[in-house]
Amino acid sequence: MGNRKDKNSLRERLSAAVKDFSSTTIMVVGDIMLDQFVWGEVSRISPEAPVPVVNVERETFLLGGAANVANNLRSLGANAVLSGITGDDHHADVLNKLAKENGINTMGIIKTERPTTLKTRIVARGQQVVRVDREETGPVSQEALALLMDSIGSMLAECRCIIVSDYDKGVISKKIMTFLTKEASAGQKFLLVDPKPSNALLYRNATVITPNEKEAMEMSGAKPPSDDKTVRKAAVKIADSLNAKGILITRGNKGMALWQPKKGMFTIPTMAKEVFDVTGAGDTVISTLALGLASGLKMCEAAYLANLAAGIVVGKVGTAAVGREELLAAIDKTTDGDLKFSQAA
Repeated sequence: MGNRKDKNSLRERLSAAVKDFSSTTIMVVGDIMLDQFVWGEVSRISPEAPVPVVNVERETFLLGGAANVANNLRSLGANAVLSGITGDDHHADVLNKLAKENGINTMGIIKTERPTTLKTRIVARGQQVVRVDREETGPVSQEALALLMDSIGSMLAECRCIIVSDYDKGVISKKIMTFLTKEASAGQKFLLVDPKPSNALLYRNATVITPNEKEAMEMSGAKPPSDDKTVRKAAVKIADSLNAKGILITRGNKGMALWQPKKGMFTIPTMAKEVFDVTGAGDTVISTLALGLASGLKMCEAAYLANLAAGIVVGKVGTAAVGREELLAAIDKTTDGDLKFSQAA
């Protein structure tokens, strides 16, 4: 595995898949957010309370939540259709403008009376001072859900894959997941879920579920320590209880573990050289995994590619995305040793 002269080598298959991303359309359904970063300097402590006074210098807005998944897909050269709920407010306008500037199809966004989820991070001297969340997390109205499902149904035919980005803000419900599972099965499409443990039972019959290690422990009821044996047991339990074809557990500096009921456990070492910020790394993982599967890679190969992309994104600061050329360059730089991930029964 990994011989440059072998046209069927893993390196060749990965590169061919990445080059095929531009012909792929993926549907993203989930909790859409807007990330606001307020940048400033601290020169004194407030006389009113023992807190720093931040002199604001600038502010930036980035796509967050499900919108960041769509942004990752676009950065990798694919077409992205974003579906979810926002408010009918200024922050929704900012979000839609950003999405359209990045070439994301926003026809699946339904505006409601709920406020657009906004996460404001105040940053001074490179450190986050505080985060302020403005959101409503109660159930979405039945009317809004009906409009959302109609919108998804009208655009799903062109999509090879559905990504569910669940941040437990109310969009991903039993009704939506039943609808998506049925549509994915009927259209023979991959259904991938970035989960919230509290909603675990909603994800039954998904193709792949991508919890991080902490989430996997919660979803399976496993007890610490989260060593290799415990992670394997957790993956087996989740796959069995939810009838999933694959469970991809991200493990930080330990890399990833992929469990497939008929193939056992694959372990993939981390590709990160330096870690500056893990914000949005899960979005990069599920985006790349979905594109790999849609481009014909085996699940373990798509997981390897997702791991490689995650290794790039954690070396960046802020809610970041990986470019297609960056990923191709990273594939080209891999050594034969890198390309030999292991399988343990």
